[in-house]
Amino acid sequence: MVGRMASLNVGNVGEFLREQRRTARLSLRQLADAAGVSNPYLSQIERGLRKPSAEILQQLAKALRISAETLYVQAGILDERDREDLLQVPAAILADSSLDEQQKQALLQIYESFRTANGANGAAGTAKGNSTNRSEDGADAGAADG
Repeated sequence: MVGRMASLNVGNVGEFLREQRRTARLSLRQLADAAGVSNPYLSQIERGLRKPSAEILQQLAKALRISAETLYVQAGILDERDREDLLQVPAAILADSSLDEQQKQALLQIYESFRTANGANGAAGTAKGNSTNRSEDGADAGAADG
């Protein structure tokens, strides 16, 4: 564990992905297919030999049905404080008792697609300088990413 820490948390994200894949009871090949990456590439990520881009992490997160931000934190793309800021909107949507489950899922998908389309490219745009945008309606964040 000590030897892998020096390589920009690449080993950490790989180990984390492997744990998540096993928890989801997916084979390496199944996850690679679901995420649209090659089997050898995913294997190299899991072993800490490759550093995946934010886009690849997003594809893997979607295939594993976990938060992309969680993977960004593991990969060192996003710090924990930024992750907490990004989770405020999804948490508010999920907590809203006036919405049914289908409506919540639709809103979460729209929110994530807007974030991706507005240059976050996964997390890169959000991780650089937008951690103070705390407006509930997202107006400040949209203007900053413009």
